[in-house]
Amino acid sequence: MRIDWLSKLQHYLQVLAFSLVIATIQYSFQPERPYAPSVVYSLFIGSFMWAFIDLGRHSFPSSRETGWPKGLAGLALVVGSIAAAYILGTRIASALCTYYGWFAPGLPDTDRSQWRASILITVMAGVAGSYFFYSRGRSAYLEEKMLEAHKHANEARLKLLEAQLEPHMLFNTLANLRALIGVDPERAQGMLDHMIAYLRATLSASRAATHSLQAEFDRLRDYLELMAIRMGPRLSYSLELPADLAQHAVPALLLQPLVENSIQHGLEPKVGGGRITVSARREAGQLVLEVADTGVGPSGATAGGKGFGMTQVRERLAALHNGAATMDFSAAPDGGARTVLRLPLAS
Repeated sequence: MRIDWLSKLQHYLQVLAFSLVIATIQYSFQPERPYAPSVVYSLFIGSFMWAFIDLGRHSFPSSRETGWPKGLAGLALVVGSIAAAYILGTRIASALCTYYGWFAPGLPDTDRSQWRASILITVMAGVAGSYFFYSRGRSAYLEEKMLEAHKHANEARLKLLEAQLEPHMLFNTLANLRALIGVDPERAQGMLDHMIAYLRATLSASRAATHSLQAEFDRLRDYLELMAIRMGPRLSYSLELPADLAQHAVPALLLQPLVENSIQHGLEPKVGGGRITVSARREAGQLVLEVADTGVGPSGATAGGKGFGMTQVRERLAALHNGAATMDFSAAPDGGARTVLRLPLAS
């Protein structure tokens, strides 16, 4: 098992701080004794205890949930480490205190009551410290599992949203095709050909959660060609994709519901139809995607950006980018409506 030395250093610093607290508490109960010996004893015992327990536990098969040895092995490690740390720590601390003359006259370091209190404090501190780091390890594991479950839930949610979105678009197109067959069979045939090409591209891309902006714009072109056959001169469009952004990855089928929303709620209700412009650009370290139309403008459910397609896009962005992506829907200054998506360029 690989040892995270930065984490070990953090643990050691915490142990040293805990040892100083213990030394201070001991001194507060016996102010007649020098403070330095209490610090030396606490630091040496605490350091050995950290080394034997926090480093020694990696010598045993560990639980994946906590990183600590299972069962009796874990208990034996803690008990043995406390005893060994106390013996070694007190021997070295006693030698240092004797060398520097830190023992007060009349209070020899062999006072039995002092040793009993010292042993009790060491045991209590060792058990408390071990439980603290054990709990931290288990909490970290549970947090990791929670994040993993959240990630899987988001992935499942995205698949559900895509599954809802594809039939929505398909049913709208089939309804349009049915209406066109009776009045213009030739145009209906062309529309059917475009729909087959669009569905083939859609099914090919469905195996991936993301694809390039170039692929996204290609699918938009297929969809808009479908709609252009039905609407004729009432629909015109332009797709503006800079070459340096063509290979940037975006969620599959991200912009199509916004374009569909522009046609259904913006251009179709307008007698003369209008124009749809889809563009991509860099701005302030973000990828900005914009869908603008010259239709009737926001109205009804779409006025608040609460239509079916827009809700799906908003939820997908929230699930994928955890608040780092935004969607803004508003009336365009020169009439119509526009939707602006802002995504992290590093996504």
